[in-house]
Amino acid sequence: MKDQRIIIVLIIILAGVLMSFTQIPFEQDTIQTNQGPLAITFIGHGTLMFTINKMVIQVDPVSGYADYSTLPKADLILVTHHHGDHLDPAAIEKSSKPGTEIILTETCAQQLKKGTVLKNGETRIIKGLTIEAVPAYNLVHKRDNGQPFHPKGEGNGYIITCGYKKIYVAGDTENIPEMSNLKGIDIAFLPMNLPYTMTPEMVAEAVKAFKPKILYPYHYGETDVNQLLTLLKGFPETEVRVRKLQ
Repeated sequence: MKDQRIIIVLIIILAGVLMSFTQIPFEQDTIQTNQGPLAITFIGHGTLMFTINKMVIQVDPVSGYADYSTLPKADLILVTHHHGDHLDPAAIEKSSKPGTEIILTETCAQQLKKGTVLKNGETRIIKGLTIEAVPAYNLVHKRDNGQPFHPKGEGNGYIITCGYKKIYVAGDTENIPEMSNLKGIDIAFLPMNLPYTMTPEMVAEAVKAFKPKILYPYHYGETDVNQLLTLLKGFPETEVRVRKLQ
């Protein structure tokens, strides 16, 4: 009996060890498109993964939010800007395979030493997807020296068109004037992390300006997402979906 109890205890310990090495599944939504289902995987903070027709798109892959050796290799990697919570060369390396396309900013390319630079306003068709780089910058929130946390022209947001769905990943930005010119956005990811990006009021103002069908607040840190839900209550044009994207 004593030996049996010891074996049972060892089995329990071993099971606990194995569970500690098992990656907790990320949240995921599926959006139907005319080219098949679009799976959106919410990895964390500003890090996302899109999958459609077996094509994998990684956005700002960062090792701190996922073990990229366990995730599907990317066909396309998009990097919004050079800050360490968005540009991680190690995660990009683990996400890459022969033929992986990397789209990034000029500053990111200088650090990474590879990839295709898209400047604000430029568009490229990659693997059947239309990728448009749009501005991402601060107007209000600045460092102690008076410089914006994200100067104009340094960072990109991206509009990805796939299956007639337009996905807007804003990057680190405020509700800049260019947002009001956006048209036909089906899915929007808007940052809400002070003091670097937007307040809930700024996000609500942006949403009411360009009216995405679905909004995912992301990169929101410790900001109270309920404030945004209150501000957009009674605004039926946009469905707000909150996921684990602190």
